[in-house]
Amino acid sequence: MLSDQLLKEKISAVVSGLAALRDEGKFNEPNLDGSTGDYVSFDSWEWPQGVGLYGLAQLWLRTGDEESKTLLEDWYTKQLDQGLPKLNVNTTAPMLALSLLWGKTKEEKWFKPMDDWANAVLSMPRTEIGGFQHNVSDKINDNELWDDTLFMVALFLASYGEQSGRRELVDEAVFQFLVHTHYLCEPETGLWFHGWSFDGNHNFARARWARGNAWISAGVLDLLELADIGEGNKRFLIAVVTAQINTLMKYQAETGAWHTLIDDDSSYEEISATAAFGYAMMKGARLGIGPESWREAGLKALDAVLANIDENGTVQNVSYGTRMGHDLQFYKDIPLEPTAYGQSMALLCLVEALNHVK
Repeated sequence: MLSDQLLKEKISAVVSGLAALRDEGKFNEPNLDGSTGDYVSFDSWEWPQGVGLYGLAQLWLRTGDEESKTLLEDWYTKQLDQGLPKLNVNTTAPMLALSLLWGKTKEEKWFKPMDDWANAVLSMPRTEIGGFQHNVSDKINDNELWDDTLFMVALFLASYGEQSGRRELVDEAVFQFLVHTHYLCEPETGLWFHGWSFDGNHNFARARWARGNAWISAGVLDLLELADIGEGNKRFLIAVVTAQINTLMKYQAETGAWHTLIDDDSSYEEISATAAFGYAMMKGARLGIGPESWREAGLKALDAVLANIDENGTVQNVSYGTRMGHDLQFYKDIPLEPTAYGQSMALLCLVEALNHVK
């Protein structure tokens, strides 16, 4: 039976599982500079770890968990002492949790690295319409927009911009959400495609990829909390996420999960997206954006998440980092691998669930 005590035990286990993640040499993808990318180990500065840190920061802010705060402070201290990697879309992701840490503590040592990074983000390569080109550590994606960019970059700009009084950063974040909505959101369903290319003007495989959609469900609702984006923008993005979630509910499996291709039940059920959808649905209902049926679907997703946390606190059935697919089979073949973002999305779902138990 779902209870406050059970959720807190699972949260503690997932935090331990996050901190224990290590690269076992399964992938070892080379970066553009020839270095070996580590997209698994907790102590590496990359996008999976950045999303993981965001989960820790939300846990600390919402529950006052001091262990999470200490884990964050120790992680950033070590990384800054070592020196930061080159800036791109994905290496920006860890800055989001740092902005939340700094926003609460106002410790001076966090300010300059974050402010310098924000300034550099504004000069990142852009597509012809002004959206950030999705360049990452291991690939230059010329003239491409990906839905991942909004979670990895725009949320940081909104969060840090709001807390530092730099309105231009918040405005840039909103602009990125609007541009990506124009090119990636499918009007007929409200679901999002993974990417768009200005070379040929197409959505690649037209994949309604679950985790890509999850970045939007969670990202839009978090954007509304992270910054004041103006009433018109707020109303528009609420309409966007409402249309998406209402369609998502039609595709939820009996287990409570979603398939990695939302509209293809022959693709495997995937838990990182399921956790983020559950988080968004419960949160949206709590905030009065969606009806009670959102909450019910979110709690059903929570059941699927809980069923996939093993005895070590590791979240299972999480698809590994996913490049742009040019056919739908590509997504069905992505391997399953425990990751920091899997841990984090589960954390977001579990922490939000604390608001929904008696």
